[in-house]
Amino acid sequence: MIREYRTIREISGPLMVVSGVRDVTYAELGEIRLSDDTVRRCQVLEVNGDKAVVQLFESSAGIRLADAAVRFLGHPLQLGVSGDMLGRVFSGMGRPADGGPEILAEAYRDINGLPMNPAGRDYPNEFIQTGISAIDGLNTLVRGQKLPIFSGSGLPHAALAAQIARQAKVLGDTAGKATEGNFAVVFAAIGITFEEADFFVQEFRRTGALERTVLFTNLAGEAVVERIAAPRMALTAAEYLAFEKDMHVLVIMTDITNYAEALREVSAAKKEVPGRRGYPGYLYTDLAGLYERAGRQRGKRGSITLIPILTMPEDDKTHPIPDLTGYITEGQIILSRQLYRAGVNPPVDVLPSLSRLKDKGIGPGRTREDHAGTMNQLFAAYAAGKENRELMSILGAAALSPTDLLYARFADEFEKRYVSQGSEEDRSIEETLDLGWELLSILPESELKRIKPEHIGKYLPKAKAAAAEETA
Repeated sequence: MIREYRTIREISGPLMVVSGVRDVTYAELGEIRLSDDTVRRCQVLEVNGDKAVVQLFESSAGIRLADAAVRFLGHPLQLGVSGDMLGRVFSGMGRPADGGPEILAEAYRDINGLPMNPAGRDYPNEFIQTGISAIDGLNTLVRGQKLPIFSGSGLPHAALAAQIARQAKVLGDTAGKATEGNFAVVFAAIGITFEEADFFVQEFRRTGALERTVLFTNLAGEAVVERIAAPRMALTAAEYLAFEKDMHVLVIMTDITNYAEALREVSAAKKEVPGRRGYPGYLYTDLAGLYERAGRQRGKRGSITLIPILTMPEDDKTHPIPDLTGYITEGQIILSRQLYRAGVNPPVDVLPSLSRLKDKGIGPGRTREDHAGTMNQLFAAYAAGKENRELMSILGAAALSPTDLLYARFADEFEKRYVSQGSEEDRSIEETLDLGWELLSILPESELKRIKPEHIGKYLPKAKAAAAEETA
């Protein structure tokens, strides 16, 4: 039986304390009825004896303690899920935001979900092509992986997120054919401006990517609880599509920093003891509860691959949000402000970036036989080229050997042609690998020590011919 309580004792910002409650549980949904019969929704954050702390989904303005009544609904916040969600735009609370009708739900799911059981996980080992050379060629994304993007304020992570969402695909076989029919994208935009939300919607519509996308948009001016709910809504939709509809789902979340700020705001309102930089001590557990919902399950054909995007305050990689994210996930893609200022787009800093599972998703049967060797050689050559370029700026070109000058030239060409490709170019993995060989042809063949001789004999002549043709 649903009880109604007129025992609201305190309101503090988005939080409210209700006393005398019975059989109320954590995360349970509630409704607050005001004196004018309007209803506002809330969620239980904490239960201590007969007192419950609830968080309002809307403003607390206009609530009078003597007149308001609270009723708890006996279930947590839920999302109605269906295959018809594809191609639709929703708010951070799962309501249609595109002017379309409500979804006819096939099921209702608790948005809090559960992290995937480690014993039930299947190992990620299939290549996902993003069409971006700096990721596909050097920091490969694997189906079921969690690979965050570390950005900074003002860097083009929103455009990069939209590009990945448009271009990503799972390759079906060694011929490089994409399996489009069972691939979907769930995109969660958290704490963004109206202009950013409009950009994502228009970009997906313009390119036709919206047909395979479920888009959740939470605006910065909306209630803080919606910012906390938005990523959980997205993961709940992804779990349904992946494990009930057997789809390969790519979940992209931007910006996790806004989500963590919302957690800090709620924690401060609850007067909890703060942790590092004022964030709650359970930030690691909370982020892990989100990230670990992604992956592959034994016995299930579908999968969830997660790309959380976060802006590092003051470009600080030791800040709690990127620091804790790095512990939970399998690598990171780092955007460079220096490359961005130099006109490189996307400004991926490939040397500190890392995909810990890249070796599991490349090679014969997945990408190409020469992928591992060219990847290692490109890393080594670019590192040497950057070092020689710095020496040249200090000592002058005359102090470097001819080979050192070639490495410096390689670093310039690598950033200009390989890393920088613009937001509209979608490169296949074959085009990325061939471009890598073209750049390696700048160096003497004796310097290619990380590639098997048979691969050099097979691919280098073609690369030299292509480079000569381009120069001519």
